[in-house]
Amino acid sequence: MVKKVASLSLDLDNKWSYMKTHGDVDWDSYPTYLDIVVPRVLKILEQHKFTITFFVVGQDASREKNFKALRSIADAGHEIGNHSFNHEPWLHLYSEEDIVKELADTEDAIEKITGKKPIGFRGPGYSLSQTVLKVLHDRGYAYDCSTFPTFLGPLARTYYFMTTDLPEEEKKKRKQLFGTFSEGLRPLKPYKWSVNNGTIPEIPVTTMPIFKIPMHLSYILFIANISTFLAMFYFRMALFLCKITGVQPSLLLHPLDFLELKDAPELEFFPAIQMPLDKKLDIVNQVFKIYASQYEVVNMQEHVNRLSLDLPSVVPEFKILEQT
Repeated sequence: MVKKVASLSLDLDNKWSYMKTHGDVDWDSYPTYLDIVVPRVLKILEQHKFTITFFVVGQDASREKNFKALRSIADAGHEIGNHSFNHEPWLHLYSEEDIVKELADTEDAIEKITGKKPIGFRGPGYSLSQTVLKVLHDRGYAYDCSTFPTFLGPLARTYYFMTTDLPEEEKKKRKQLFGTFSEGLRPLKPYKWSVNNGTIPEIPVTTMPIFKIPMHLSYILFIANISTFLAMFYFRMALFLCKITGVQPSLLLHPLDFLELKDAPELEFFPAIQMPLDKKLDIVNQVFKIYASQYEVVNMQEHVNRLSLDLPSVVPEFKILEQT
């Protein structure tokens, strides 16, 4: 039986971007772990014969200390997408002019390293707006994959604020971090945004069908802190629900899925960072084997290429919580 397509992508958020979002000092020295995590990820992907999409932040692509790691991603045949320049999860509050600069500066930095301009975008912290979609369309992007259809965004934001000592001004910027409750009402299957008398395909980050709760690798690792068996059961159940509802999943990875505490001690606040690396990588390998046993695993661009031409069209509507 021919397997259906499912995609795999990694948001290459660097150490400094987590520190910045968390409100930690010294983030603006742009500390990096890319030289540690990228070779580790590439080795595992090669073992599973996966070719995926890495969403790269422009600040990292513009800094020479990261060139070798980022070039190795392209040399290994993986797609590189645009993840904004400054990785600020309040991108939805930016003006059109500032959004253009975010995308253009990242495009230039990535193209100088890889020779290719990115054609896919994921917003930092799943941040998206009508204006972002307009700019993506105007700049000829082939797809967006910034939506994260879950009802748990407000709960994740509450936990986040409980672990920070941010001043009120900074909390206002982050007041829509991880989205609103209404994000859970968005579709899980791909569709087309209607933008500027044209369209742009959207592939949502897949959450568990029906329940709309996360199923990306970081969440599986979080459950594995309780029980590896429970984590694998949860992931298999999520894929089963994808099958019966006709959702071809798009699974999301993060660098911290491949790091342990000694690799990034500044990020001890992050769930599952305390898990020993051997255990973490064993779970990663189990997830990858299960995923590949049920689907043909491809990158985001190939997922878009395989989409039906008659995708439903959706008019962008976003509830923007302005800074007050």
